[in-house]
Amino acid sequence: MSDKTPYEMLGGEAGIRDLVDRFYARMDTEIDARNIRRMHAKSLRASREKLFMFLSGWLGGPNLYIEKHGHPMLRRRHLPFTIGKAERDQWMHCMRSALSEMPIDQALREKLEQAFATTADHMRNQTEHQQDERLKVYEV
Repeated sequence: MSDKTPYEMLGGEAGIRDLVDRFYARMDTEIDARNIRRMHAKSLRASREKLFMFLSGWLGGPNLYIEKHGHPMLRRRHLPFTIGKAERDQWMHCMRSALSEMPIDQALREKLEQAFATTADHMRNQTEHQQDERLKVYEV
């Protein structure tokens, strides 16, 4: 890897916008993303802009989201939505697909996928795994 930030390695503003556009194109067309698509407004314009602003700062570029909206508080902002394993996986499917189309090296792609996966998992607010564990206890 280089001393450049992921923001720079993705191509700055144009690269982040490209990633966001690819991500939402997947969400808008993939059957495997229909549940998370339903969580969004009919128009994805506002969502695209917010994700672009957030990713700009998160990936080492200008803190556009913070400047306009304050601290992201990602988990808190996502609490009104039911997010479990399926929704996390749908979101990651769209992001992995978008990243796979980007002209970036494999090491950066893997680093970004891991960072996105960690963040997407943090957004979960459903406790399926606890229910699974309870079922195992009662089955014994």
